[in-house]
Amino acid sequence: MTRDEEFQDLRPLLFSIAYRILGSVVEAEDAVQDTWLRWQATSTEPVSTKSYPSAVVTRISIDVLRSARVRREAYVGPWMPEPLLADPYEDPERAAELADSLSTAALLLLERLSPLERAVFVLREVFGFGFPEVASAVGRSEAACRQLAVRARRHMSEGRPRFEADHREREELAGRFFDSFREGDVAALRELLAADVHLVGDNGGKAPLITQEAWGADTVAGLMVQVLERFDRIGVSLEPRTLNGQPGAICHAPDGKVLSVLTLDVAEGRIQAIHALVNPDKLAHVGPVADIWALSRAAEQGTPGE
Repeated sequence: MTRDEEFQDLRPLLFSIAYRILGSVVEAEDAVQDTWLRWQATSTEPVSTKSYPSAVVTRISIDVLRSARVRREAYVGPWMPEPLLADPYEDPERAAELADSLSTAALLLLERLSPLERAVFVLREVFGFGFPEVASAVGRSEAACRQLAVRARRHMSEGRPRFEADHREREELAGRFFDSFREGDVAALRELLAADVHLVGDNGGKAPLITQEAWGADTVAGLMVQVLERFDRIGVSLEPRTLNGQPGAICHAPDGKVLSVLTLDVAEGRIQAIHALVNPDKLAHVGPVADIWALSRAAEQGTPGE
């Protein structure tokens, strides 16, 4: 196998590392491409064909994240990661860690960490790299990386729900939720929501949004019905999909283009959070993006979308 073939085999892993550090599909793909260019430019044969590109993509991602943090401070409204339809990297031995770290809730928790803490956590806790490899990747001593890992684990564990729902329970609950949503059944929706459910919308100031944030089963159920009413006016359809390893849905305009995505956090037998992403800049990799402003005007006028 040539070095180039070895790199192509590693692409899924490299993308998965970069995506978890950056929370962006586009930036992760760019980080992998930059790693590929550096790989091609290197004349020295690396000791480990896995560790070397993993370290490079990690360093690139840390630098990108530091720059992104500045931009995110000026972001309009709540920030959410770009949705991922499927994780290209599979490892049966770490399947649970991989799935857990991919959820919208986990990625939002990772946002609380410093870039170095985030990188150390991803490499060590998610992908199982040894501390010597982690230290080489982030340019810190092993002792420093162990301290970073401890702090990162503490921050992550503090924000996680106490009881995780298994895959089958999540899918069943999500199915009931989307059925109730399509029917506009406020009572049924309220029954499925946690008392302190959190609805958060990310439009980045680039798309209309009924609300950026809301709390409580009564309020959120009512808002979801308002959303459905607007959808019905213009013929928006709902496609249940697994997004970031969690139950969700892609909302399509009448012409089939992507309007928004919804993801659900499920724990303790209830929906704990609903994330609605409508920022068109974060949806282009999902599919052709609809003109949400035109659809919003159509909804206000009660006419079908173009």
